[in-house]
Amino acid sequence: MKRRGFKLTGGKNKIYNRRMFENSIHRTPRPQDLRRMNTQELREAFQVSNLFAPGEINARFTDLDRLVVGGAMPAKPIELPNHRETGRAFFLERRELGAINVGGAGKIVADEKIFALEKMDCAYLPMGTKKVSFESSDEKNPAKFYFLSCPAHSAHPAAMMKSSEAAPVNLGAVETANKRTIYKFIHAGGIQSCQLVMGLTALESGSVWNSFPPHTHWRRTEIYFYFDLGAQVLAHFFGEPQETRHLFLHNDDVALSPNWSMHFGVGTGNYKFIWGMAGENQTFDDMDAVKPVDLK
Repeated sequence: MKRRGFKLTGGKNKIYNRRMFENSIHRTPRPQDLRRMNTQELREAFQVSNLFAPGEINARFTDLDRLVVGGAMPAKPIELPNHRETGRAFFLERRELGAINVGGAGKIVADEKIFALEKMDCAYLPMGTKKVSFESSDEKNPAKFYFLSCPAHSAHPAAMMKSSEAAPVNLGAVETANKRTIYKFIHAGGIQSCQLVMGLTALESGSVWNSFPPHTHWRRTEIYFYFDLGAQVLAHFFGEPQETRHLFLHNDDVALSPNWSMHFGVGTGNYKFIWGMAGENQTFDDMDAVKPVDLK
């Protein structure tokens, strides 16, 4: 990853600009290419790591509905930079952004609107937001803002939602090792957006399986961000149902799922993950189920 340095702006209330965007687009292969890829090639194509570093913003542009996946871990206030790939005067001129805090308390300041986020709280910033900065309440326990951004053609109000307000849905069972709570933040029945959908799933102690039985959704791509794994290891499965592959992931790793790929995972302990989608619709259950007996 090429470092672009940092600069200070703002006089007394200094804003630190650590520019850590990749200059290239993260490209995913075709289904037929997957069959010939070795382990390292799979990791380079479908995994994103090292999003969080103290005092930095790290982000990747992808070719999956032009989603950007990123992380901000501010010590001092740090500003979201623009990037040449937007082709616009500022980053959110024609984009929207969702961010979920997975660290200590912090806040996002968007065009002078302040969103104070505890762990597992979410903020949404619409197309047209000119200036965005990330801050931590305590430098010794910094916030960690995981964010997704996609193109937008309409603007909706900036908003935030606490996890307690996200109408949690309890699913699964202890017997099947997938008892979990789903928090829907940015979706048709929650925070309104143009096309971004974003939420969080938390597995209970003793539960390790997510999104199983698996599914695909040709009308949307999806990105998984796994966190609160500690030292646990997680196997993330992907690929066409009859041509599956897997990655072994660790804490704060990201798995990319093209619209042709099914996806599910299993860990050596319970964990949480953030799911995010963009595509033709925002219908949460618009998916094509895959029967476990059909997996190969």
